[in-house]
Amino acid sequence: MSPAIPADLAVILRSSLELYRELLTVVEQEGQELRDASQPPTGGAAEARKTLLPRVNESLDNLRKHRLRWTQASTAERAQHPEIAGLLRQSQDLIMKIIVQDRENEQALLRRGLVPPQHLPSANRQRPHFVADLYRRQGA
Repeated sequence: MSPAIPADLAVILRSSLELYRELLTVVEQEGQELRDASQPPTGGAAEARKTLLPRVNESLDNLRKHRLRWTQASTAERAQHPEIAGLLRQSQDLIMKIIVQDRENEQALLRRGLVPPQHLPSANRQRPHFVADLYRRQGA
């Protein structure tokens, strides 16, 4: 790695962190709307998430590449730039928080009946051995 790469990498990771924080804020606002049962959700969070999605996808692809490149760097080089490892860890932590909050929001939508029927999981998905049972019945 050249000396400029860790500096560039730190800048890229910091901008990605800001994007992840922005998305976490949107997802948390959506969760707050869903927990407030007195009024229906406005849908503003969903629109904000849709506008952020292309940037997040690109950022995640870049994060994978940078993480791979960072893990392939020598131990001595990584030791010279400990902030990079911290930024990578912070990014992963924020992404996990976003995923957990989004799953909670999905559950809240399901509980309130706000998911369109075509987006509901099939009943057979809840039966893990459904296909094996079908084959067994056909063979018998």
